[in-house]
Amino acid sequence: MRSIVIEEPELEFGSNGRHIDPRFGIANFGPLDVGQPSAPERIRIGVVGPGPAVSGIRSWLTMAREPINAKSAKYAKQAALFPPFPGFDLDHTFRSLLVFDERAQRSIPNKVLAKLSSMNPAMAVQAAVEAYLEEIDWLVNNEPCDVIICARPESLDEATGTRLPDGEDTGEYEEAADTGAVLPDFHDQLKAAGLRYATPLQIIRPRTWNDPSKPSKGVKRRNVQDEATRAWNLHTALYYKAGGRPWRLIRSYSDTATCYLGVSFYKSSAGTTLHTSVAQLFNEKGEGVVVKGGPAAVLKEDRQPHLTEDDAHALVRSALDAYRKEHGNYPARLVIHKSSRYMEGERSGFGSAAEEARIDLVELLWLSENDPSRLFRTGAHPPLRGTFVSLADDRHLLYTKGSIDFYGTYPGMYIPAPLSIRPVDVSHSPEQIASEILALTKLNWNHSQLDGHLPITLHAAAKVKAMLRHVPDSDVPARPYAHYM
Repeated sequence: MRSIVIEEPELEFGSNGRHIDPRFGIANFGPLDVGQPSAPERIRIGVVGPGPAVSGIRSWLTMAREPINAKSAKYAKQAALFPPFPGFDLDHTFRSLLVFDERAQRSIPNKVLAKLSSMNPAMAVQAAVEAYLEEIDWLVNNEPCDVIICARPESLDEATGTRLPDGEDTGEYEEAADTGAVLPDFHDQLKAAGLRYATPLQIIRPRTWNDPSKPSKGVKRRNVQDEATRAWNLHTALYYKAGGRPWRLIRSYSDTATCYLGVSFYKSSAGTTLHTSVAQLFNEKGEGVVVKGGPAAVLKEDRQPHLTEDDAHALVRSALDAYRKEHGNYPARLVIHKSSRYMEGERSGFGSAAEEARIDLVELLWLSENDPSRLFRTGAHPPLRGTFVSLADDRHLLYTKGSIDFYGTYPGMYIPAPLSIRPVDVSHSPEQIASEILALTKLNWNHSQLDGHLPITLHAAAKVKAMLRHVPDSDVPARPYAHYM
């Protein structure tokens, strides 16, 4: 057994600036595309929700044009964990402005909202989704926007018993366990229905702009992040969804152009049909597309979902064709991350699809969150983020969550678990592979801290399948990843 601590990967920002933390990188150098013609200068924002929420969101976002003070750190060495928000305006860091038009602010009628509390969760969610879609449809056809913000009705908060993962406005999205039947979920169902539009949606909860210490009577709320952090997360997401590029991975001129694919499996909303989804992610700028695959089956050998050779070939071929359509060329290197074991048919299908695209360098990795092994460090602190342990030639552990020297603490609530790395077909060393995975945890534009848990390949795949399970098999989902985050 050997172990090392991998140095925290840097990211690239505007003017070729580099930093390990997205917030400090943007504050010091601006977003990656700052000053470029492609950078969104004026982002047209539509808002849909209850009347008070519509006005509350606009007021809060208008206030956030100016800097927001940082949360006071318990210890001086932890100040980097809570940087101030620099403001979002043409004269501030992002060099971009959120633009609101009165016609683009659509209120859901009170009589519709009042009925939700008397419905069972499934009916309430469906009714709410239909009401929101009516207003979104009006915006798309009459007042085009770059991003549409949807304020979640408070009557559909945690008290209803619907699944509520940590949302896209406050931090990382943690996927609920796949128990077969799918719980009613306003976020996922509205996002799924919204795939028909070219405009991405951003769904937020009242706690984003309201004082989280004062919830409405009878409504439960979890602890939320400080105001500056919430502003960082939301504005970064809006900038990305509007076509901006906040940051990218560091890539030297000698590096091979790489395409990363995350493969995951999901059941339909009825819990009967098993399909596969693939998030084709990313080039070094974080540009990605989503491809919906064909059927999969659970095999007796390991009780995990798998693809036939033909379906594996079709899935990767579709992803590579989408990549070429988006970027004008095929990548030189293809890396596939999969959360289950590779069967021989899958390996052959993935490989033949890459060969048809004349991609000579293909690497297959089995990544799992369920490894039982744990590491302990002297004292009460968890292992350092970046701790890498090689247990065998085909089994390695990587801590993507853990103590962080830059923050002076472990910024998590639970004991972190390592990510298991099982190389299947690889050309790079285990250390190089782990360093790349660690870097890919930082390509999450809903989360502005440096310590993402999953590489974007699997993180995105989880978000994609949460929505695709609500999409009819005959429908083709929107390809840009911005629609799913």
